[in-house]
Amino acid sequence: MNQFNKDIIAVLSSDKDIPLNEVLRRQIEVAANQFLQNELTAVLGYGPHTRIDRSKDDVNYRNGAYTRTIDTEYGKINLTVPRDRLNKFQNALFPPYVRRTDGLEEMVIKMYSKGVTTREIADMVERMYGHYYSPTTVSNITKRTEHLVEEFHERRFKYSQYVCVFLDATYIPLRRGTVEREAVNVAIGIRSDGGKEVLDYSIAPTENGAAWSELLQGLRARGIKDIQLFIADGLVGLQSAIEANYPQAKFQRCWVHAERNLLGYVRKNDRREIITDFKAIRQAENLQAAKERLAAFSAKWESSYKRRIKNLVQMEELFTFFSFPTAIRQTIYSTNLIESFNKSLKKMVRRKEQFPNEGALDRFIMTQVMEYNDKFENRAHRGFKDCHDTLDSMF
Repeated sequence: MNQFNKDIIAVLSSDKDIPLNEVLRRQIEVAANQFLQNELTAVLGYGPHTRIDRSKDDVNYRNGAYTRTIDTEYGKINLTVPRDRLNKFQNALFPPYVRRTDGLEEMVIKMYSKGVTTREIADMVERMYGHYYSPTTVSNITKRTEHLVEEFHERRFKYSQYVCVFLDATYIPLRRGTVEREAVNVAIGIRSDGGKEVLDYSIAPTENGAAWSELLQGLRARGIKDIQLFIADGLVGLQSAIEANYPQAKFQRCWVHAERNLLGYVRKNDRREIITDFKAIRQAENLQAAKERLAAFSAKWESSYKRRIKNLVQMEELFTFFSFPTAIRQTIYSTNLIESFNKSLKKMVRRKEQFPNEGALDRFIMTQVMEYNDKFENRAHRGFKDCHDTLDSMF
């Protein structure tokens, strides 16, 4: 039985309140210091207390040590790092200037991605591990994700074809001198096999056609050549941006947005009935049946809301989803899918005190995107697996 096992048994059988983490911390400290000594022995080629001739200039030998403290998930460990005369020894266990282990940093980043504020993380680390991290230190740790942000925005796409891409923006408070809500433009794509992922996102003061055009240009430049359908609301300039970058793609205007807009133009007493009638159009079995229901809807309500009903009748892009297999229509008639992602994003954001700059917001969004893509990229979305071959044939 080794000393580590003996210490564990002693703690478990002792009446003293000694945390198990403390036993682990001590063992890690002993093992790490022994490892450093063994490393130096390997570099020198001989062990401690070996007699050598130090009169020669090229002879290397032990030359004292210095101390370092490393924060680990089990607490602080104190290291005695040996030196050599010729300064050839560079330990592989702890790189220079590192003061925390990867495990602790990963935990900090994970908490940050869950919406925990830097101040809350600092307090939690102190309570759990007994050492203090300032909110600034926590913020610096989260900056480890900066390279992931850059890699994500510049990556080449593994797939060149997507059945549909959802476009939507959400607004998040951001400081640029003063704090204002800025647009986060998000694009989520679904392939013919049903795998879905956040393709890209961008941060801009407002949602506009130019920002969307730039995002779509990036998708095409990095390898997405074919998209069958875009689903979005009716933002001015958005359809032009789509046509400029993906001229062969079809466009589906979000039915849910159309319903909300309709409610704003009808009397309260009529709302339930008119929305029920309007939804029945979308729920038709095919395009012909939908157009017949639209005609009946128009005849019933045009006298009361002539201008609004006329506008709806002219929105041909509301019916694009009927040209796709029935199995996926429930997904592609609206932007509900991407709005769900944006809602989750904003829920996490509410816990943040504020984002002091665009980089901080970018890093935070990146953690949410990575989690979403890890979860859904290789999981078939509802209905797509049932018509995989049909969707493939559309390209």
